[in-house]
Amino acid sequence: MKGIWLENKNIQLKKDLPIPIPPEGEALIKVIRSGICNTDLELVRGYYPYTGILGHEFVGIVEKGPENLINKRIVGEINAVCGKCHYCKTGKKTHCEKRTVLGIVNRNGAMAEYLTLPIPNLYTVADNITTDEATFTEPLAAALEIQEQINITQKNRVLVVGDGKLGQLVAQTLALTGCDLLVVGRHHHKLTRLESKGIKVGLADAVKSKSFDITVECTGNPDGFKLALSGLRPRGILVLKSTYAGKLNIDASAIVVDEITVMGSRCGPFDKALELLKNQKVDVNSLIETSYPLEEGMAAFHRAQQKGTLKVLLKMD
Repeated sequence: MKGIWLENKNIQLKKDLPIPIPPEGEALIKVIRSGICNTDLELVRGYYPYTGILGHEFVGIVEKGPENLINKRIVGEINAVCGKCHYCKTGKKTHCEKRTVLGIVNRNGAMAEYLTLPIPNLYTVADNITTDEATFTEPLAAALEIQEQINITQKNRVLVVGDGKLGQLVAQTLALTGCDLLVVGRHHHKLTRLESKGIKVGLADAVKSKSFDITVECTGNPDGFKLALSGLRPRGILVLKSTYAGKLNIDASAIVVDEITVMGSRCGPFDKALELLKNQKVDVNSLIETSYPLEEGMAAFHRAQQKGTLKVLLKMD
């Protein structure tokens, strides 16, 4: 089969990869759509020493698995867990000590014609959700994870730093809480998308020091981190949603003096993400920049790496 292979910070389209054989408890899935994520780009830059097929945002059709899933469109949670370690037993499965992660840690990913995942990871896609829309389930779930970690209400002033793919989803999901929300970024055309949805937007100079209860950093760069930290009131919460390929220099004294809580935020609830898509509570179609067939995967990555690019999809159907 064909797939996008990463090794030593280099990617290539391989055409002689074996079709995976699902181990017991897993399903064989024919991939029909895959999205290129910032995490994929960071992996290419060396954020984590991964070798294998890239990709963790996908929609597929089950070819081998439980009878009730055969030929069904599905999406899948990316963490394959052991079910036996301390974290699995205490309800923190995404932190499983022995987990493999689709296209990220010790498990071939979704930028290929086939993949395998544990059957409990799979969710069927409602008929009224298009395949392109369903590709956003994983990043939309990640955006929703913030609300799993923090109770956000109309009383909260919230700042989102970053107007890219993730920032757009985070902003739309936070807007549903009714909070006093501001999104800042560098790209007028991206901010305009959010403004058209009734969300307040601005550039960096719109952020007043110590004026927000919660800030969400979605840029993955030091300038974004610094801005998000500066906007927080004492005892505020700084949520980090992006992976960083490089190192951050942190003003630890400011965090201590203002008693800031710094919170990492990663994978989230697929069921709630699919419900939002089903009920058309968020707009993901406007976030699609373009799509390429898998055979043109190198061109797709080149496009995704260009500054300001939104979601690039790979089509296998």
